Amino acid sequence: MAAQFGRRLYKGAATTAVAAVAVAALSASQAPGVTVGDQGRPAATGAETAPDAIADSGATGNSPYYTDLPPLNSPNPSPSADPPAAQGGTTAGVPATVLDAYKKAAAELRGSKPGCNLPWELLAAIGQVESGQARGGKVSADGTTLSPILGPQLDGNGFALIKDTDNGAYDGNSSYDQAIGPMQFIPSTWAWAGRDGNDDGTKDPNNVYDAALAAGHYLCRFDWDLSTDADRDSAILSYNNSQDYLNTVLTWLEYYRKGTHEIPDGTGTLPGNRSDGNTGSNPGWTPPSSGGPANPGGRPGHGTQSPTPPATTPPATTPPATTPPSTPPSTPPSTPPSTPPSTPQTPTESVDRLEDAGTAKLTATAGDTFTQKIRTRAETKLGVAVAKVRVRFTIVGDTDTTFTGGESVATVVTNTTGVAVAPALKAGEKTGDFTVRGTVVGRSISAPDYKATVTERTADALTRTSDTALTCAPGGEFADQVEVKATDQGEIADQVAVTATLVKSALDPTENDKGPYFKDADGKTVRTLTGLKTDAKGLLKLPKLYADDTAGSYMLRITTAGGASLNVPLTVAAAETSSPSPSPSGSSSDSGSTSGSADGSASPSA
Repeated sequence: MAAQFGRRLYKGAATTAVAAVAVAALSASQAPGVTVGDQGRPAATGAETAPDAIADSGATGNSPYYTDLPPLNSPNPSPSADPPAAQGGTTAGVPATVLDAYKKAAAELRGSKPGCNLPWELLAAIGQVESGQARGGKVSADGTTLSPILGPQLDGNGFALIKDTDNGAYDGNSSYDQAIGPMQFIPSTWAWAGRDGNDDGTKDPNNVYDAALAAGHYLCRFDWDLSTDADRDSAILSYNNSQDYLNTVLTWLEYYRKGTHEIPDGTGTLPGNRSDGNTGSNPGWTPPSSGGPANPGGRPGHGTQSPTPPATTPPATTPPATTPPSTPPSTPPSTPPSTPPSTPQTPTESVDRLEDAGTAKLTATAGDTFTQKIRTRAETKLGVAVAKVRVRFTIVGDTDTTFTGGESVATVVTNTTGVAVAPALKAGEKTGDFTVRGTVVGRSISAPDYKATVTERTADALTRTSDTALTCAPGGEFADQVEVKATDQGEIADQVAVTATLVKSALDPTENDKGPYFKDADGKTVRTLTGLKTDAKGLLKLPKLYADDTAGSYMLRITTAGGASLNVPLTVAAAETSSPSPSPSGSSSDSGSTSGSADGSASPSA
């Protein structure tokens, strides 16, 4: 009944204000009143915040979106034929290529970020609200829209103010950014969130496979678990910071979860109502001949038509004649100022520089989370802190370190003290130095680079897991393989680099040129092994050892990063053979012995 009530309200509404009420009535029980706070996490708030007051404009720059609600009937088509649009056929169906893109993106996220629990139905709900499923599925075979889908320019006139960040490369606008593509990313967000979803080697916001995968990763950042209401709502609000937007997306999400069906590309029914008060079936905002956007506003009261100015010609009737004064008035009439009053600067425009805000030394062992976070402060020329400024942190260099959540870029809003704190860094396995660069979104200003270092994993002790003596005959092979366990301060030392070398002696670490040896993949003799690592339990079993024909005592030295060392003795010797025991002297029982005759002469025994 709730869905039917909301739908009837909406169909009878004459304005988008009533439509918003309908959406709210439909989903109020599902959507708490939250917006995205300074660090990208939800923060309690009251009514929807005006877009020009929102510092973090999300994936879309808080561009307009479609407010149409799902149909009343079941989303499943009838068995015999596709129901008419009014009954949920092409209105509720998802174009084949677009549906495939959503499902593939969700499948990829299940593997790369399983804790996010992203349902493809959420991508479909956002795609419906943002672009009407890529204008009803008007895409090529590879998923690229047949014509660009552009939002209005974000010039601060009813929208967030986001000056050009891509030199018009994506949106064709070198003055201001515009949302682009079926998932309506702004260029500054696509620069770091873009993905190659169809494996063609490019990241194209106009391609539904690329855009859907990018949207999935965007929704899954901050380690959000979308199976929980709080994280799901925070993720949606981070996409477009509007309570009505959240309610509309949740309505479509619930509808698609009940079931949907595939329809041919290009046959979808386009929505007809937008949050900025405009109507019509074209989700793209095509610029007029003058080059500006057709709708430079974006919320009610900021449409394309300006109010008609009052007539400046005199009325048809002639006014009564007046006699000019004989003397001029004592004070001249006031004249308008020569220049119009200046427009107040936005927080972003007022920033002169970014300064370090007390970031400690950034060092972590491979695989660990950095204990220190990057802190930067936005300031004016006079050193005054600037709040509500979007600061982008980008990891630069040959490293696999990421921010928490697996991304190499993070956008954070400065707090009331002007400070933006980047998410924690998670060290990868590549060691060495890299840089984290801070920038103000939409500005090119002075900003610090933050140097960070990933050090290798270490161990301070090595022990053998067996005390069996290691022996071998010349030219043979050792029966037992050497296995060691590494620890560091008494704890298991996993993934620690290990080197094994057959040395000349405990006092001479020079590689031996004879005695025991390992074999490489080609069966050639090798007496030093590098690139070895302990496993998750700190264990390492070395390859089988062989011996040449030189007998003797030898030494295997095993060392780790961090200084742990272990000497393992090896013996190459021929196996001992048993020999018969000599018989007692004077015995007459030995074969071939002699016996004395009566005359004392010796003669062979019989």
